[in-house]
Amino acid sequence: MPHGDAHPGRFALRRTLLLLLLAAEIRARDLPMCKESDFHFEYTECDVLGSRWRVAVPNKPDTCTGLPDPVRGTQCSFSCKAGEFLDMETQECQKCAAGTYSLGTGVGFDEWDTLPPGFFSYGTDMSAGDVFANCSNSTWVPKGDYIASNTDECTSTLTYTVSLKQSGTVAFEYFYPDSSVSFEFYVQNDQCQSTEAQSRWMKSTESDWSSHYVELSKGNNVLYWQTTAFSLASGSARPVLLRNIAITGVAYTSECFHCKPGTFSKQAGAAHCAPCPANTYSNKGSTSCQSCAQHQYAGPGSGACEPRPPCKDSDYFYTHMPCDANGQTQLMYRWIEPKICSESTDGAVKLPASGKMELCPPCNPGFFSSNVSSCEPCPSGSYSNGTACVQCPAGTEPILGFEYKWWNTMPSNMKSSVYSWEYSGSDRVTAWEVAGDYIYTTPGDLDSNYMTLTLTVPGYRLTQSIAREMPNNDLAKITFVFETRCSADCMLYFSSGSSEWNNQEVERWGGTREKQSYSYIIRRNSSTCFTWAFQHTKGHSEERQYSVDFAKIYSISITNVIGGVAFGCRHCAVGASHTDESHMGGACVPCPVGHYMLNDSSTCLSCPPNSIVRTEQPIGVEACLPCGPNTRSNQDRSACVSDCTLVLEREGTARYDFSPLANVTHFRSGPRFTSKGLRYFHQFSVSLCGSEGRPEAVCVDNVTKNKREVRGHVCQATVVPSELRNQRVVSSQPFSIGDTLIGVTTESTLDHISSPQDHFPADSSLPDVIFYYRSAEATPACKNGRTTTIRLRCDPSVSEDDQLSLPSTCPEGTCDGCSFHFLWRTRHACPLCSARHYKEIVSGCIQGIQRTTYVWQEPLGCSRGVPLPAQKLSACVTLDFWLKFGVFTGTVAGLLLIALSCYFWKRTRRLEYKYSKLMMNAGERECELPAADSCAIMEGEDADDDLIYLTKKSISSKIKSFSRQRTSDGFDSVPLKSSSGMEMEMEMS
Repeated sequence: MPHGDAHPGRFALRRTLLLLLLAAEIRARDLPMCKESDFHFEYTECDVLGSRWRVAVPNKPDTCTGLPDPVRGTQCSFSCKAGEFLDMETQECQKCAAGTYSLGTGVGFDEWDTLPPGFFSYGTDMSAGDVFANCSNSTWVPKGDYIASNTDECTSTLTYTVSLKQSGTVAFEYFYPDSSVSFEFYVQNDQCQSTEAQSRWMKSTESDWSSHYVELSKGNNVLYWQTTAFSLASGSARPVLLRNIAITGVAYTSECFHCKPGTFSKQAGAAHCAPCPANTYSNKGSTSCQSCAQHQYAGPGSGACEPRPPCKDSDYFYTHMPCDANGQTQLMYRWIEPKICSESTDGAVKLPASGKMELCPPCNPGFFSSNVSSCEPCPSGSYSNGTACVQCPAGTEPILGFEYKWWNTMPSNMKSSVYSWEYSGSDRVTAWEVAGDYIYTTPGDLDSNYMTLTLTVPGYRLTQSIAREMPNNDLAKITFVFETRCSADCMLYFSSGSSEWNNQEVERWGGTREKQSYSYIIRRNSSTCFTWAFQHTKGHSEERQYSVDFAKIYSISITNVIGGVAFGCRHCAVGASHTDESHMGGACVPCPVGHYMLNDSSTCLSCPPNSIVRTEQPIGVEACLPCGPNTRSNQDRSACVSDCTLVLEREGTARYDFSPLANVTHFRSGPRFTSKGLRYFHQFSVSLCGSEGRPEAVCVDNVTKNKREVRGHVCQATVVPSELRNQRVVSSQPFSIGDTLIGVTTESTLDHISSPQDHFPADSSLPDVIFYYRSAEATPACKNGRTTTIRLRCDPSVSEDDQLSLPSTCPEGTCDGCSFHFLWRTRHACPLCSARHYKEIVSGCIQGIQRTTYVWQEPLGCSRGVPLPAQKLSACVTLDFWLKFGVFTGTVAGLLLIALSCYFWKRTRRLEYKYSKLMMNAGERECELPAADSCAIMEGEDADDDLIYLTKKSISSKIKSFSRQRTSDGFDSVPLKSSSGMEMEMEMS
């Protein structure tokens, strides 16, 4: 068989290729020749020598023929400058024409009417549970000048892929006002190497746009902007905004970009386009801006003009100029900028005449008039009511704070701003304006804008003496007097937080409100930003329908401020070391540790033992607070602590040792789900007891780069299982539910804190030991702060230490959001074992050995403490030994009894014989005189008697011989007690 026939498959493939080439050549003959508009040039990948080829690529396949042949292109290191583009025909850099711009070695994105080419956005479900949310619509949304993220719990990702011919950078501006949203930016290159984890965290902004800059590696880079909202409770998260994304390192751009509407580039070779001034406009790709007609207006950077409405009273506001040398101020009227109304239209109002002179208001308390035109703070150690400064008397200290009740100029620590409903800055610079007796909101650009006034306080410092009416744990107090006038659904908000945007709403007032006062207690010492925000209406509107509505604040007073001024003095303690006067502003000397100051004097007295001193009110004996049951004061008398031991006198002394529970313990509630199915938990951290240097329970907010921590005995945070940032969980919204230990007892109520027994039904006769805690941080829902009770229940069967449970009726640990209750079942909650907890068992005597064994009483109600004694062995005597001993003893006793019986019988018979003999002798001698009163037996009688009654000696005779008592003359003495016997003896004699 021929060689070619050995491979019929290969022959068929060659024939197919030839047919395809022939068909392509036939089709090419029928296609027209390509024109310049039918193709574009591209560069091939760079080879190992750093060179490349320029090739022509048809815009549409199979539409023309005769493409230019490939030619050698520029070196890979070639690049164009900013304002230039690469002309692929000549392979040279050319300047961009007027009305266009380029970044040269980069690309920029500042128009967000639609998602630019190369960008891709998608939403994903980050929940780790079985319930999956629909996140298809949770994407980044273009908003014209910027792009906004999602605000739900889905993860929204914005990506852009770029190939860099050299090392470059990416820079962008972002607005990140809400810490309940996680926002990260990271880059992955073609080696799948990501940026460092710490650089991925974006720091939240306060009131303005921030910029971010990251270096990029050569090659392919994928840029990721990713957000996830964790506002589980309120659901009102504010979006993250992006704008002005610029990327360098692409080496060249083959085209220039047209200026967007509202911007222009006047000359060729522009690197960027400039915005049009106010009252001018431009179209896309403009080289200049056109002025609006006289009856029209346009804001800066506008692409079109709008008709001017007639001016109204709400289009202007009034303010006061600084005081002059004569102590007078001018009343000035100004149009709201930018001015959009027309004064020449029929029915339009005119701007009132300015220049009316008024007397300047006095200085605020704590300030004095250095001259007639300005107010200066009083020197340290002095105070004022707004006129002259007065030195505090000896033994007193200045009362520091701020009190604003005259409004000639805006205080230096206050600022006013306008924010639109999309949280972007407004062109307006004035929202609140001073008016002498008060400060008020000026008419807004839009009715939905927020007119904000912020007061920044660096911190608080409690001096050693303070007003006695301040309750415990009150650090400072802010009080303000306000008024609102509304014709729609206006709202005045009052918030407090670490910044203008990272804050928490305290109170709100809707509708018209008469002049009234409001006070807020401050219990946490940190830099605070108080914000007042007035909104004419909630609905978004492009008009000014309710501009006449306003809010006024007449006075603001805040106490115990670091760096504040003094508006009074009070008594203070003397005799101890001086404190830091730079913070306190005076020369007050505190009492020693554990002392309080006597009322109306500077004398320091010692507090009773085991009590703490209220540092914010060390005046009077009521400043000494006794520690709760089973707690003691710490070294500086500032708090009550527990050393994890407890002694209870209840049916005997019971001793407890909770030191194995002293380490910080974490546990979670059951899973919760949002409306989209996102699973989350409430995580609690507990630091039960221990020494003064014990670790504290810590709850964190790890959503943003500037982490916030909450410390105390007990705290709570909301955690979401997630792979976000390669972390197992995301923690947010931490707060304390137990700062202070109140006491440790078995009672179910302590200091107005209750631990209901029905929350955790008892299954043992042993009492639960309850730890009581209180947190002084107040909220609108918990105006008296939060409380926590932890029941320790003895359960020897529990082998682990972290079995904490929540009430079945309150699965989140609390039923009202203010009182939290937990049960901790552990063997370490049992009393320490003692001798009364075990008993002894004594065995029988086996082979002369007796065993004593010790066992625990059942049911076992103790742990650790005294161990069981070891088994004891002791010698013993068995029963057969005692039986033998008893028989022998009984036998001996019987024999002895028989011998004694015989002896006394023999003795009795002998006495009877003697008596009979005496009686016989007495009968023979009745007429003779009686003999001596003696019954003695003469010697020789015994022998006769013995011969009569005995023929030989018996045992009784031997006993008798031993027992007989002889007199000194050698005769036995036998007394006879009858009188007849005496007479018989006398006759015989």
